[in-house]
Amino acid sequence: MARPLRFLLLTAALAATLAACNRERDSEAPAAGPDETGALVTQADAAAPMGYESKSAYADVKLVLPDAIKAQPDLHARLYAEEVRKLRQFSEGAQSDLTEAGSDPDQPRFGNTVTVTAAAETSKLFSLKRTSFETGGAHPNTLTSGILWDKALKRQIGLADLFRKGADLTTLDQALCSALNTAKRARVPDGAMLTFDSKPFACPRVSATAFVLTPGDASGKAAGLTFLIGPYQAGPYVEGGYEIAIPAAVFRSLLATAYAGEFGGQLAKTGDVTPVAAPAG
Repeated sequence: MARPLRFLLLTAALAATLAACNRERDSEAPAAGPDETGALVTQADAAAPMGYESKSAYADVKLVLPDAIKAQPDLHARLYAEEVRKLRQFSEGAQSDLTEAGSDPDQPRFGNTVTVTAAAETSKLFSLKRTSFETGGAHPNTLTSGILWDKALKRQIGLADLFRKGADLTTLDQALCSALNTAKRARVPDGAMLTFDSKPFACPRVSATAFVLTPGDASGKAAGLTFLIGPYQAGPYVEGGYEIAIPAAVFRSLLATAYAGEFGGQLAKTGDVTPVAAPAG
């Protein structure tokens, strides 16, 4: 009986030691709790703030995320980490460029402000617009892109996922090209019209163009797609970028079965929906 008793005592001591170690680890891990407003703050929230900002002698960088992203914690954490990594790389590149330039005191610092805004949301999809405003080069530059998130699958998808496999996008390509030329004529009346083979600028193919979902008059539905065409893609820098909205009626028959029900309603405006820049000062 002595050996079994000693074994039981050793087992109990080991269990007590493991429990103490677990309690110590638990106390070191960040616990969920309320913030100053009383709202519950999860570990995922704590790991992905709503913004980031860093200033140095070489660059000022900033990230702003929309409140709507809080409802998609997986996307929130992933996007925050990715954008902060890119901004840190930008700062490192600015330091390298300015150091190579001899640290001229008159050389302006670089800057990059990334603003992510909610574009549209349906029952399955969450669409975001990313705008990056960079300074420090020959002139400021604004670049836009889109992020499309499948809420059920918890992953980012692209244009090819929205359409049936092997769908012929020629009709959508032509609709985008026609709407873009209409927008160009309004902005530069004597400018050259674009074709898919024109040079130095040509009509973009939708498969290679950034886009966001566009809401309309039907709640919870996307009424179309807005394609984001940056400076230099359809004309010289001074012409600026274009945002072209194409109604779902143009491509509804091409949609994949999984996403066909996410589109409905009418766009408030089609064609050129490029935001008007605020006046300086």
